[in-house]
Amino acid sequence: MDLTQFNQLGAAEATAAVAHCVAIPAWAEALVAARPYASLTALYHRAEQLTHAWETNALTQALQAHPRIGEKALGEAKEAALSRTEQAAMQQAGGALQLAMLAANQTYEQRFGRVFLIRAKGRSGEEMLAELRRRLNNDDITEQQEALAQLREITLLRLTESIA
Repeated sequence: MDLTQFNQLGAAEATAAVAHCVAIPAWAEALVAARPYASLTALYHRAEQLTHAWETNALTQALQAHPRIGEKALGEAKEAALSRTEQAAMQQAGGALQLAMLAANQTYEQRFGRVFLIRAKGRSGEEMLAELRRRLNNDDITEQQEALAQLREITLLRLTESIA
């Protein structure tokens, strides 16, 4: 969809058009409410600004829609389809790497109480596993900030792929 089309959609349709970017309805609603956008740069800038208001509640809400890295996202929703595509490197990884990721995911979830979140697109399975292991050394506050930064990256990447 291009920017003109996005600007011309009704509020409900525009919200639905960006809802797959992140499972935080307030973000999509605020992005839509600020229309019309004069340029893609303005849209992306506003989208990024809105992500900086996210805190623990938003992260928890968004993570409910994210599969574990290395596990296939289920369902027909657009977000599930995007997750499957974004995690292609892990889906194609060998058994040893998948087992290592499974074990590291379990350790992460025990340590932080949530699924590990990383922008998977463009990363190899080995890179994602190394990053997960590195982040296991974070304290709770640092890890929350890293997870929020990854959520921002995922959201903005999905937006730029959806509206151009």
